[in-house]
Amino acid sequence: MDKKNGMRAGVVAAGTTLMMLLMSAPALAYTRDDGDDPGPGLSAMETIGLYVIAPIGLFLVITALVMVLAPTISPRRASSR
Repeated sequence: MDKKNGMRAGVVAAGTTLMMLLMSAPALAYTRDDGDDPGPGLSAMETIGLYVIAPIGLFLVITALVMVLAPTISPRRASSR
């Protein structure tokens, strides 16, 4: 019985994924809208800098700030009654 349910779940998941892909209408991306004015494309290095280097740098800055400021905040003692 478990094998049958697993097969059914797989078919439903595959069917749902297929329908989502078919209904996303990627062909509409080729038509330009009124007032659409795309800028120049990014180079490979600009893309890597924007989507890889910048988030890693932001993560490191936030981590450094937390590590520097964390010792200045004293932990609260739990009051025992």
